Amino acid sequence: MSRLTSSFWVQAYIKKLNLMGVPAFVVSHGDDTAGAIIVKVNKLNGDAVYKLNGDAVLFERSFSLDKNLNQWSKFESGEEKELDELLSRQLSRDRDLWIVEIESREGDPFLDDI
Repeated sequence: MSRLTSSFWVQAYIKKLNLMGVPAFVVSHGDDTAGAIIVKVNKLNGDAVYKLNGDAVLFERSFSLDKNLNQWSKFESGEEKELDELLSRQLSRDRDLWIVEIESREGDPFLDDI
């Protein structure tokens, strides 16, 4: 079974979000063929009440052998500064890593149908 390259997937995801009016951009350009992808959802809430639930969420893609498909799972949530530090550490260990950031006040990563 052939797989989509990371570059193609990221381009399609950003195109989909742009068509929906959701701001999205590549923070880190990883390996075009097989780089791991992390999606950062910035909820844009400077309000302290919402900070209790975190102001950003990270999702990562993994391949399920038993289902033979890619799945997305919540990787981490918290304040944006903390997540940026975590991502910085991840990048120092994995230069092939893609990081895509989107802005969604509801925290929806829009990953269901991609």
